[in-house]
Amino acid sequence: VQLQASGGGLVQAGGSLRLSCAASGRTFSTYIMGWFRQAPGKAREFVAAMRRSGSSTYYADSVKDRFTISTDNAKNTVYLQMNSLKPEDTAVYYCAAGRLPTIRKDSEYDYWGQGTQVTVSS
Repeated sequence: VQLQASGGGLVQAGGSLRLSCAASGRTFSTYIMGWFRQAPGKAREFVAAMRRSGSSTYYADSVKDRFTISTDNAKNTVYLQMNSLKPEDTAVYYCAAGRLPTIRKDSEYDYWGQGTQVTVSS
């Protein structure tokens, strides 16, 4: 089972990036898919999550109305569209999958991708 995150990079404040998380090895159709991030010297924090069915989405207050999580079930891929990026969004972003996690609790997710760096310059 693998989650492969990609799409990070360097962008100016106000810009946009789209992160992708490709899942392989099994079908995550019933899983919760989440994005977390970790900035240097800080704990990993919840960013966004959704049920693969698309029936529910969840966001951290800090990214609400700027970030959008979505899924392409045919490609077994989850996306995080990030708009209006701010320097405080700079972090390594991780995708995760869990069967029945508490949405915002990273320790309850079962599978993790390797992380992709997002750097927002001011």
